[in-house]
Amino acid sequence: MQRFSSRSIDDLASHSWIVRAYDLLESCFGDLHWWPGESPLEIVIGAILTQNTAWINVEKAIGNLKGAGLLSIEALYHITEENLSLVIKPAGFYRQKAKRLKAFIDFLVLNYGGNLSSMFEEDEGTLREKLLCVYGIGKETADSILLYAGGKLFFVIDAYTRRILGRHGVMQERASYEEYQKLFKTHLPKEVRIYNQYHALLVETGKRYCRREPLCANCPLKDI
Repeated sequence: MQRFSSRSIDDLASHSWIVRAYDLLESCFGDLHWWPGESPLEIVIGAILTQNTAWINVEKAIGNLKGAGLLSIEALYHITEENLSLVIKPAGFYRQKAKRLKAFIDFLVLNYGGNLSSMFEEDEGTLREKLLCVYGIGKETADSILLYAGGKLFFVIDAYTRRILGRHGVMQERASYEEYQKLFKTHLPKEVRIYNQYHALLVETGKRYCRREPLCANCPLKDI
């Protein structure tokens, strides 16, 4: 009989849950085609604006940017922070987010001539470290930019991911961002599509079922 150490048993259990959860959620929700955005720039803007707000408010803010002709690097670089804050007001915390958006645009212009394609040609580890030095960009936002706008293999860890895995006993909610990221990296194929889809599936599950007051009865993951 093959014997496993307790660590190996834990690893096998985690692997089984991660894989089964993906299959169950994809069967339930289908391909979610995340992240919403018509261009890499729009995805980056969305990643910055969505901090601490619902996506519907981000859509309104991006709609305002489009309507004002500001959805370009050049336009965002030249608009004042004050005027930008008024345009993105629906996103909430608009002064702070205008400052963050301007900080990213300044970073892009200074380091890559305002060219997103050039930015994404940077070594992905180096680029992530640089993004984390930009005002207002934390790990979740950086990884959203890298995965969804740049097609880089960084799994995005958010509050929904922590809550779902914590409630299922896969990992403690207070575990570090890096520990969560390592869990998915260890047990998933190294494919951008899967990273993209899995995060979207967890967000959808969190919004529909794994709320602060959970609705477990109809959750696709209730049996695992």
